[in-house]
Amino acid sequence: TGTSVAEVMTAVTRQFGTIAVLAIDIPIGLPDTTSRRADAEARARIGKRASSVFTTPVRAAVTAATYPAASDANFNATGKRISKQAYALRAKVLEVDAFVTQTTVRVVEVHPEVCFAEMNGAPLRWAKKNWSGMDLRRRLLTQQGLELPADLGRLGEVTAVDDVLDAAAAAWSAMRVALGTAYSLPDPPERFSDGIECTIWV
Repeated sequence: TGTSVAEVMTAVTRQFGTIAVLAIDIPIGLPDTTSRRADAEARARIGKRASSVFTTPVRAAVTAATYPAASDANFNATGKRISKQAYALRAKVLEVDAFVTQTTVRVVEVHPEVCFAEMNGAPLRWAKKNWSGMDLRRRLLTQQGLELPADLGRLGEVTAVDDVLDAAAAAWSAMRVALGTAYSLPDPPERFSDGIECTIWV
């Protein structure tokens, strides 16, 4: 949307009050020479939805100014190249990377498909962009006490259905982290040279 994480947090705080936990579906904690265990464990939890978890590039690749340079940097570090789709997330990854070191709010990484699999007790059968998948995800949220209203105002006019469902799943994980009932993938979290806790919370 072009809106920064800080701007979103400010808007949410203005409307709802102090934020205890902010959950973000963006990699937090960038590896140096290896893949992240968080990504591997998340894929294992969601079965045939595993392709929705991108392999997080190494820091040198994320900070590279061009895609070819990023792909080369990742290959030199890990022996694997990265997709253009993964590199396209670079701006948001770097934004979040800087944000987590500056804010006093606890910021955690989540992955909606992992959240939904946890709610369901098993990987979901249907993708989130078809009717069956949308209906199942909405029912799972309702069962967890997160009933999405039919009228979301202007947000409902400009936001894709799957983005609304994913945001609600992230809120579910944030609530669990705040209550101390969430668990991490992996446990304990990894830490790379940036010193940032690297784990996906469920």
